[in-house]
Amino acid sequence: MSKSLLLISILTMSLLSCPVFSQAENQTGQDSTLLGLPGDNLDLYAVLDLFQKSKTIEEFEKSLNLEETGINNLDLNLDNKVDFIKVVTKQNENDFTFILQVPVNEKETQDVAVILVSKDKDEKVTMQIVGDKDLYGKDFIVEPKTAVTPAVTANPAYTGADPVTVSVPASTTVVVVESTPIVQYVYSPVYVPYVPPYYYGFYPPYFAAFTVMAVSVYRHNHYYYHPHGYGYHGNTVVIHNTNNYNNYNNYRNTSNTVNNNMAKGNYNRNSAPASQPVSTSTRQSGASATTRQSSGTSASTRQSSSTSASQQNKSSSSGTSRTRSRGGGRRR
Repeated sequence: MSKSLLLISILTMSLLSCPVFSQAENQTGQDSTLLGLPGDNLDLYAVLDLFQKSKTIEEFEKSLNLEETGINNLDLNLDNKVDFIKVVTKQNENDFTFILQVPVNEKETQDVAVILVSKDKDEKVTMQIVGDKDLYGKDFIVEPKTAVTPAVTANPAYTGADPVTVSVPASTTVVVVESTPIVQYVYSPVYVPYVPPYYYGFYPPYFAAFTVMAVSVYRHNHYYYHPHGYGYHGNTVVIHNTNNYNNYNNYRNTSNTVNNNMAKGNYNRNSAPASQPVSTSTRQSGASATTRQSSGTSASTRQSSSTSASQQNKSSSSGTSRTRSRGGGRRR
């Protein structure tokens, strides 16, 4: 094989061996950056996508909590099991709030996020999901993203029956929220308010508390939601219906257990990608300590044995001297 062919083969193998997902994750930019907060384990982009695809609130709640969908990875009570998220609906005329809540224990409930659906006087419907500030920080808002339609210009050489005679300017179109099944349902005459009957320790038969996955794996599984179809407002507050959101804040639920875990940094071990090496290092350190302790015990045993032998030798030597002394006296 010539040198040039060998070089090409090496370069090809190098490219094939590169991990594909790393480039895709880098393209997500800020949206895929870990917050270092419990919200890292519930991707609101994926939640909003699921909400728009669900026909009813019950269906949305079920799909949200199924292990197969892989959307819910929250563990607020730190039992290493995924928490059940129930969906509570509030309505005020044409404004709906869908509150995602976790029963943390028998007495405490923590709001995770709220989906705001509102219809204005012109019958335009808006939709946003806002992460709870305790879990996502301030002003974490996700909404359907706008898509720009490119301009269309007439072709002067066109000879067909339907020519374009004017230049059509570029237009910005919003995802038609009104067409999503759950929006059509809640604004229809057949809508029946849903009240989840579940509470801590009592969950639907379809829910099995599955094990929490590593946050790095979870985030990688959801990166594709971020660059497609949704906009992230970061620290810029863009609430379409502030009255609806302010009304929700009047009955927002918070948990002392969650706040205490936050203050103590207990959630960081689940959010930090370097947690496993730390654990390995700890195990290695413990093993070393055991080895040192074992070595120290062996050394102590050896020292004790040496001391005992020395004492026995001295005792034997002393006894022999006394015997010889008594024997010599008798001979004399």
